[in-house]
Amino acid sequence: MAVPSPSKSDMRTHALAERRAFARSLNASLRAELEAKLVPIVLPRLIGARIVAGYHPLKDEISPYPVLEALGNGQAAAFPWFAGRDSRMTFRQGPAVEPAPWGVLQPSADRPAVAPDIVLVPLVMADRGGVRIGHGKGHYDRALSHLKEASPILAIGLAWDMQISDRPIPADPWDMRLDAIATPTEWIDCE
Repeated sequence: MAVPSPSKSDMRTHALAERRAFARSLNASLRAELEAKLVPIVLPRLIGARIVAGYHPLKDEISPYPVLEALGNGQAAAFPWFAGRDSRMTFRQGPAVEPAPWGVLQPSADRPAVAPDIVLVPLVMADRGGVRIGHGKGHYDRALSHLKEASPILAIGLAWDMQISDRPIPADPWDMRLDAIATPTEWIDCE
């Protein structure tokens, strides 16, 4: 008898617990060291991008800030922005300084709305083909779909190494695949 595959909801629950345990096992120095290792892996892939969207990390998420702080002249950082809990996610030029509807920081409403060339995407887990499990609200899937309708953009997932699954994750029709994933130790081209 075949064992049924776990649902995406079950996978998310398990992956969130594992991410939480991993992040809590890191002291501040090791965490900063691992996050800094993203810079030489990601930064060369950002050459030519004018606007790079990041995110203000949740407690257990790997931070994009070392990458965003290393952006060159002529490049600007943007962050997700929500008018309200039910509104579509858009991007505004940083810094992220005010609480969003869920308490995470976002830019102030008076910052310019922008269309990023590259979006650094947080994740709960992902496979090497670019299928991502997020927190289940679909904000990034909808935002990436909308952005890709207007012009080509690159979506790069940022993750701790332990968040990458070697087994494929089942994709739903609305899932927007990542173009690449960066961890502190590797760059994964998702094809």
